[in-house]
Amino acid sequence: MTATAAPPLRIGNASGFYGDRLAAVHEMLTEGPVDVLTGDYLAELTMAILGRDQLADPDRGYARTFLRQMRASLATVMERRVRVVTNAGGLNPRGLADRLTELADSLGFEPRIACVTGDDLLFRAEELNLGTPLTANAYLGAFGIARCLDAGADIVVTGRVTDASLTVGPAIAHFGWTRDDLDALAGATAAGHVIECGTQATGGNYALAHELHGRDPDHPGFPIAEVFADGTSVITKHARTGGAVTVGTVTAQLVYEIRGARYPGPDVTTRLDTVRLDQEAEDRVRISGVEGEAPPPDLKVGLTGISGFRNEVEFLVTGLDAPAKAAQAERQLRAALDDRGPADLRFEFVPARDPHGDSQDDATARLRAVARDHDPAVIGRRFGAAAVELALGSYAGFHISAPPRDARPDGVTVTHALVPATEVEHTVITPDGVRERVEHPVRTRTLAEVPEPPLPQPPPAGPTRTAPLGLVVGARSGDKGADANVGVWATTDEGWRWLAHTLTADALRGLLPETADLPVTRHLLPGLRAANFWIEGLLAPGTARREGLDPQAKGLGEWLRARRLPLPESLLAATRAPAPLPEEGP
Repeated sequence: MTATAAPPLRIGNASGFYGDRLAAVHEMLTEGPVDVLTGDYLAELTMAILGRDQLADPDRGYARTFLRQMRASLATVMERRVRVVTNAGGLNPRGLADRLTELADSLGFEPRIACVTGDDLLFRAEELNLGTPLTANAYLGAFGIARCLDAGADIVVTGRVTDASLTVGPAIAHFGWTRDDLDALAGATAAGHVIECGTQATGGNYALAHELHGRDPDHPGFPIAEVFADGTSVITKHARTGGAVTVGTVTAQLVYEIRGARYPGPDVTTRLDTVRLDQEAEDRVRISGVEGEAPPPDLKVGLTGISGFRNEVEFLVTGLDAPAKAAQAERQLRAALDDRGPADLRFEFVPARDPHGDSQDDATARLRAVARDHDPAVIGRRFGAAAVELALGSYAGFHISAPPRDARPDGVTVTHALVPATEVEHTVITPDGVRERVEHPVRTRTLAEVPEPPLPQPPPAGPTRTAPLGLVVGARSGDKGADANVGVWATTDEGWRWLAHTLTADALRGLLPETADLPVTRHLLPGLRAANFWIEGLLAPGTARREGLDPQAKGLGEWLRARRLPLPESLLAATRAPAPLPEEGP
């Protein structure tokens, strides 16, 4: 069968992260037809979690929940001849493949299992000038997955591949694409990017929730990409599952964790500024028009590390003179630690809601002492003991919120580096145990930012009203190491024109004070009626180490939507009546 004669390939995704809905694999296999089932388990933070697992046990380092899911669903996989592609192998894809073989044997099945390796560069970190990370993994592409499927694999287990590769690999094998089919590869990449985060494509975490009224947003179904031979796709879901697939839910995912109009990958650079979305039927959004360019010559390498250890104690300070009482506790704890103290010791005082309040909780302030050090012994039980020893000789009403505990890892740092693709041995192990090397693209193109397109005509002037930005736009945000992105989109042509002219990089800095001194770059995506903002250094020194409540910038877009500014009355009046995308770009 030629590529053009091949029927569309129905690819479902049943996991967006390590810890996603455990029942999703069973649901996707039993609620409707799929040809391929994928599972994405690897976020940047997950690699560090798996790295810590492997420090405790070298045989681990993979997503163990995948084995639980296969124990429950392998019979259905084999009966329905669904092929499974997953990056649950993490740091140890061969280990997971071996455990999966043992599981299959115990259940009486003989699936043909293959794996993709070569991404782990930890043993070469010094040679490649990557420092001394906990984990170091190159983002591999989709052609290794395709080779495994071509060799007859029923299940493909990978290490670190790009999230979209889980979708692109099966499409390559099904349609017979080559590395020269850049537009088709780019189209499949766009589809893979939409479904990689599971229910975020079907209404999960969706900013414009009012659009989904009556569509069971509390239990959204997982997404499916119907990929066609030319790389176009339709994003959908099983019938009678919750949530919805709309132009809005697909847009939200397309602008998630991207940098600009060029979306680079190991096999193709996808031009997001060429994407066209059409709502062709309920819960069916077509992605078309996607153009691809040759990939960059380098591969991204994700680096994680443990950033030391931390411990904390919270003093509870009740009633009058709370600042003076807290100051006494701080002086006493610092003196007790003296030269044995941690490398970093910080205090935060949170005033009581009402020192004269009707409840003791309302009248209680908090003094939080946070200690950090690279040596856990320095801030372990000794730190807690120093706080407890103050119990009978400190401020009036002394008590703490919880008993002292041992030091714990202080989150992780996530950074990125680039290495020439030729330095990475992309390797597959076929179901027959044959090791094969996957060649990297010969044709490459150095990555460059796309110049900002011409602005659309500004909307007509009219009356405005100061109100939250989120009344007229949607947003989704996320993390990439120390940087963050916020994608913002409008639902009407008028809203797009207003957005393009009003929400500049400088305007965003004004709305989000934390970004005031940071480099912010705006990238316009007219076909999506969207603007993406890349904020450098917001999460420094890296994911899960940033101070504050949102170390991965997941709520940053919602904070932006809550900020108030003058909004056109005409947009506010139309806020709950989104229009379909135009036939042509504005």
